[in-house]
Amino acid sequence: MAVSDPSLTLQKAIRQRLIASPELMALVQAEHILDANGRPEIMPAVYIGEGQTIFRRWDATTHATLHVWFAEPGLVQCKEAVSAIVAALRIDAQAEGVLQIDGFTVHDMQATQTRYLRDPHGSYSHGIVTAAAIVKPRAA
Repeated sequence: MAVSDPSLTLQKAIRQRLIASPELMALVQAEHILDANGRPEIMPAVYIGEGQTIFRRWDATTHATLHVWFAEPGLVQCKEAVSAIVAALRIDAQAEGVLQIDGFTVHDMQATQTRYLRDPHGSYSHGIVTAAAIVKPRAA
């Protein structure tokens, strides 16, 4: 079966890029970077979750949302992890070449927004990273 929506394939590639980041791995264990819902039971964690794909005739833009969680009273570790994620997600085909993923070629990817939320009880920090990738389908 041919994959027609790149969001799941891109999600897998995002995870691979994150676990390849020494800066992020110094803060979050690889097995804590996953697709899950809700506030994590084990912290720190990065949840790769919500997505959206906007299709055009020859390519698509796929958006992914990542949630970063730390058990900390402030936002320091969360912001450090988000910075590492932003760096790990950057793909510029003109500078480094394209990224081949299952069924698609990623021509550009970058974080488009970061947000930081405080836990009302002061126990957790929560960062949100939104990324966008321009992808083109390729023949199998």
